[in-house]
Amino acid sequence: MLRHLHLDAPFAITLRENNTERLYCLNDAAEQQGLERGMGLSDARALFPDLQSRSADPVADARCLDMLLRWAKRYCPWVGRDGRDGLVLDITGSAHLRGGEAALIEDMRVRLMRAGLTARIGLADTRGAAWALARFGDGSAGGRAAGGETKARIGPLPVAALRLPGKTCTVLERLGIKTIADLIALPRPTLTRRFGTDVLMRLDQALGAQPEEISPQSDPPHYGVRMTLPEPIGLEADLMAGVARLLERLCDKLKAQEQGARVLELRLRRVDQGAQVLELRLARPMRDAARIGPLFARNIGSVEAGFGIDQMRLEAVQVESLPMQQITRTSGASSDGLDDLITRLGNRIGLDNIIRFLPADSHIPERSFIVSPAAYSDPAPSWPVTKDRPIRLFPPEPIAAHGSKPPARFRWRGMFFSSQRVTGPERLAPEWWFDDPNWRSGLRDYWRVETAQGQRLWLFHTPQNPGWFVQGEFA
Repeated sequence: MLRHLHLDAPFAITLRENNTERLYCLNDAAEQQGLERGMGLSDARALFPDLQSRSADPVADARCLDMLLRWAKRYCPWVGRDGRDGLVLDITGSAHLRGGEAALIEDMRVRLMRAGLTARIGLADTRGAAWALARFGDGSAGGRAAGGETKARIGPLPVAALRLPGKTCTVLERLGIKTIADLIALPRPTLTRRFGTDVLMRLDQALGAQPEEISPQSDPPHYGVRMTLPEPIGLEADLMAGVARLLERLCDKLKAQEQGARVLELRLRRVDQGAQVLELRLARPMRDAARIGPLFARNIGSVEAGFGIDQMRLEAVQVESLPMQQITRTSGASSDGLDDLITRLGNRIGLDNIIRFLPADSHIPERSFIVSPAAYSDPAPSWPVTKDRPIRLFPPEPIAAHGSKPPARFRWRGMFFSSQRVTGPERLAPEWWFDDPNWRSGLRDYWRVETAQGQRLWLFHTPQNPGWFVQGEFA
């Protein structure tokens, strides 16, 4: 059943915290009904049964806030996050570029409204006062405190506007201190003895007696380079030369950040405005232009240049940490050649289809190794020393035999075999902490059987549930 949302009706976004759905964000209609952030959804529905709600998506909210942060740099270069739902801007020296503070606020509000966003904006000489005006003042109309008006504008606001903990605000309200003006009128030594230095610190920050810096959010590094050509090109050699130049610049960026490219994307724009995108997936994080360049050869050979290519853009769309390493004569042998081979094969059949075996900590034969994609794992420096194991393992196949010793003659896979030499037994117990259906028969006594027909087989007997099986074959 589809439910229609009415924007003018009380509406809340909920977020699960400690196995409880709580109100995460409210519209004005919900706040007018007495609902507050942090209230349990069941309690809110008890007060207002017609409350409409939807679940929050914190990841999407953070991504949207990052987009707004980049957009807000059109007004000033100093933009930072303010909690999980706000931004703080230091527009000192930038307001005149927009016609003044009032014009800047109006321009910001209009642009946000066109994007479907309703913002509460506060402007003051201090960060604390701007925060108070935005969240507790008339933020929808542009809460603004001109120079010298900070104390008068924030005085009527509740003490929660000073960014104090909820418990502190509750204690102050019980003592009859409901507004910031009431707090300012109290003797400072009394406040310090009763509440410590936090209350006075927040008050002084809001009034400007104590500075509070804004830490701007730095842009994440962008690993992309572009080259516009004066004349279109189409020969494979020319394209490879262009890739080599782009790789040198890109690898310099990666080296400066100690990162390595894992997936590269080359975009080629033709003069007819058509574009081709080539993707190169690497078996290891890399930033060596001389090694990466030849790996593009196969992809470049499939390019349809048309009337020519006039722009090339190379971007590392996926990067991983690649710190600097000390190179010495005693360091291990380089695996660059193997990594390049895996890269070439992986771009044809898929990196996930090239696998390697790695040792696992288990005495059970079929669980003594794991299979992992070679591009996303490192080879084991050494395998644990164990008893002789067959080169081929397969699911146990039953054979007709009796007794606790290997049969002198038996039939397996439609052929008859004669035991010529047997070695064993090697008793293996199941791992009791794993419920493996294949090992529910209990203990296994393994025997190495050399047959007169030339096969060397790995047989086991289950004493607790008598039976014989073939599970492997030696070289």
